Amino acid sequence: MNGATLPPELWMMPAVVTLIAFLLYLFGNALLKKYLDRIHTSFIGNGVHLRLLVLPLRLMFLMFALATVVHYVKMSDDLKEVMIHVFSIGSIIGVSWFILRMFAVFEGVVQERYKQSDIEARRVTTNVSLIRKILNVLVIMLAVSGVLMTFDTVRQIGVSILASAGVAGVVIGFAAQRSLQTLIAGIQIAISQPVRLDDIVVVENETGKVEEITLTYVVVRLWDQRHIIVPITWFIDKPFQNLTRSSSELSGAVMFNVSYSAPIELIRKELEKIVSSSPLWDRRLVRLEVTNAAVGFVELRALVSAASPLELWTLRCYVREEMIGFLRTLGKEIFPELPAAPAKDGPM
Repeated sequence: MNGATLPPELWMMPAVVTLIAFLLYLFGNALLKKYLDRIHTSFIGNGVHLRLLVLPLRLMFLMFALATVVHYVKMSDDLKEVMIHVFSIGSIIGVSWFILRMFAVFEGVVQERYKQSDIEARRVTTNVSLIRKILNVLVIMLAVSGVLMTFDTVRQIGVSILASAGVAGVVIGFAAQRSLQTLIAGIQIAISQPVRLDDIVVVENETGKVEEITLTYVVVRLWDQRHIIVPITWFIDKPFQNLTRSSSELSGAVMFNVSYSAPIELIRKELEKIVSSSPLWDRRLVRLEVTNAAVGFVELRALVSAASPLELWTLRCYVREEMIGFLRTLGKEIFPELPAAPAKDGPM
């Protein structure tokens, strides 16, 4: 046999298999993009990126094609075993990657379907987001375990560990106690939902919107664009205020101090007029109450309502500003007199 040429049986079949695999790749890639784009525009919507599935599908197809080629190529048994091992690891990674991307696409579909910011939508999106994160952790753990178990040495160690699973479980439990508490807290949040995405909460005397919930922490965005990173266990162990737990509708107060000569009924009518003229009012509540009568002044509380915490804050500021302007038109005598400061003694 000429050393410069190879017998046809050594290269013919691998070449044919490689050519067929390449043609199938081109055809399948074009077909995949076509149908993904059609599903994307027809059924799901523009907010979901189905192309996230393309790369893991390519990796799985590549591993399958290479494993097929290696099967028909004549080589030493040791080299073939190493290559099959590599392709097995690549296949595990590709399948796990595809599953993770599928979870992300499913979450995107749910978020696209529940764009409105009502209680039910926030409940569903929070559940799906946390469940996806929990499943991601499980898939990654299974993938790492599957890759490690492809090595004979690790497999033998695993058998030894299973033989002493009781002692190992106790040791691991003590070592990962904090991590397990955090994971369990994340599952509790997903089930009981004391806090949801887009909820308005008061944390450490700061009011903000829940922007992100993970298995370990919660991100709260404040009104001035700052962010508070709160451990997930904080919402299980400590009390906090959730201003939108059952409804986003809220009521708030604006306080005034006036003198005893102030016309209460006239102020009440003006309050109703001011609130009725604002588009921020949700037409549920507007009321003026005398909440205190002290020496020299009367305390008034203006109650108003709005459809959301942000609108309520803006409405309260608007009512306060307009009422101050109105009270000034009634004359100085309606404002309580401040007690005179005691005279200071002169220099000795």
